[in-house]
Amino acid sequence: MAGWLAFTCCAGALILLFLPSLASEDRLVSGKPLYPGATVISDGGAFALGFFAPSNSTPGKLYLGIWYNDIPELTVVWVANRKKPVTDNTFSPPTVSLSNSSNLVLSDGGGRVIWTTDAVASTSSSSSPSMAVLDNTGNLVVRSPNGSMLWQSFDHYTDTVLPGMKLRFKYGAQGGGQHLVSWKGPGDPSPGRFSYGADPATHLQIFVWDGDRPVVRSSPWTGYLVVSERQYQQDNNGAAVVVYLSVVDDGEEICMTYTVAADAPRIRYVVTHSGEYQLRSWSNKSSVWLVLSRWPSQECKRYGYCGPYGYCDDLARTCKCLHGFEPANTEEWDKGRFSAGCRRKDLLDCRDDGFLALPGMKSPDGFTRVGRDMSTSEECAAECRRNCSCVAYAYANLSSGRRSGGNVSRCLVWSGDLVDTAKIGEGLDSDTLYLRLAGFNGELVGIKSPSFLLILSSLTYLHDFMGHFPFLIVCMFSIGERTWSIAWRIPVLGTGVVALSIFLAWLKFKGTCRVFSNEKVHLTTLNHACTFVYYFTVTLDYKIF
Repeated sequence: MAGWLAFTCCAGALILLFLPSLASEDRLVSGKPLYPGATVISDGGAFALGFFAPSNSTPGKLYLGIWYNDIPELTVVWVANRKKPVTDNTFSPPTVSLSNSSNLVLSDGGGRVIWTTDAVASTSSSSSPSMAVLDNTGNLVVRSPNGSMLWQSFDHYTDTVLPGMKLRFKYGAQGGGQHLVSWKGPGDPSPGRFSYGADPATHLQIFVWDGDRPVVRSSPWTGYLVVSERQYQQDNNGAAVVVYLSVVDDGEEICMTYTVAADAPRIRYVVTHSGEYQLRSWSNKSSVWLVLSRWPSQECKRYGYCGPYGYCDDLARTCKCLHGFEPANTEEWDKGRFSAGCRRKDLLDCRDDGFLALPGMKSPDGFTRVGRDMSTSEECAAECRRNCSCVAYAYANLSSGRRSGGNVSRCLVWSGDLVDTAKIGEGLDSDTLYLRLAGFNGELVGIKSPSFLLILSSLTYLHDFMGHFPFLIVCMFSIGERTWSIAWRIPVLGTGVVALSIFLAWLKFKGTCRVFSNEKVHLTTLNHACTFVYYFTVTLDYKIF
């Protein structure tokens, strides 16, 4: 009995010593499986393929995955068998092998198939074998004998996007195509609650979901071909990281990818188990992953946070009501609880409605795309104008983002509540949102008037030193908010400027300014006059945002 135990232990030890030798550098070939304890290392040494056990997982559970080979902290970027871990057994260990049909096959110790690529054509007549190669980008590629790609891990997302990896969102794909899916927890690679992907209805916007509930949403794609760069700083003394972004629409799919310089630190996008889409960079100095950006970046940007007809102001980092709307529940709004949103001040009647242009907006969710062959924004406007239930529209020409060229437009219309809107400023990813308002004739410029008390206060200062000087001032006051016609705005502003010019000319002519009692007008008093004209001008030019 003792002899049998000794033989068993020795045999087990020999197997463990022998297993690593079965790996073939950066590739797997038919007839040479990979066992626990052995790894395939990419040609440049950046990545490794093998079996791993998460630190907090149940002992004995193994996953087949890819991780950074040149970073001391185990950081897994791809997992094959997320839903079905295998059991580590010394005498009947799990294996991954390349079959005669050029499929990667993961089997447990009993020979049962746990996972397979199951997407490759039947075996080739060539005498040369297929191979599975781990590239130094972190991409595991199955190649045919002639070198053509049969399968790649970059097309089968887990929770991570590596440089060079393409996120493809195909038009017409059921459910919007593939999604990135978070881990269930820090030590649990099984699929978690959160996912990242394209809107299944339109493919024009990106979401992070918590199950079926949206967490955060991007702007609808405006059709721009992105070849832009964004620079990040790791920390005060850390390395600078430049990320080059690209978005292309080829008519069949929208493709998103990014790259970094060859000497850049390790970098990756990841959907976290806490529900954020983060850009992380490895700090060689402090040996930790640093978060360079996160989405959502602020509470205000969470989906629907500002309620119907409310919008998130990027600069103020808080919620505001769209022009022509007011808080639906003022008490809750003042307490910073914005979910009730805003309501119209004046109801639409369809006859006298007009559209106010709001530039630099993240367009709301819940749109309908109409008229793909529309060539102008006027056609898009007409589509909304003739439908009394249409409350807003936005137009963009997508031709600049199309490889195939052609005039492809994007006319979006809204007929329900405007939800998840934001003021993000002029940029490639912003829209001009045309908002339908009652009594708006389309020739007016939206003006937001501060309190008229401010102007009255300045008028008081002006009267203090002007006395009975024949100074004509034309003012128009508005309590709350309203629109001002161009026809009124120019002469009113012009009157103020002309009057100030006459007054300054009179001062120069007199040399010193004396009023009735021959007392000198102090310079500070003159400043009060300028203050009036300043506020008068600001009132006229202070637009909605």
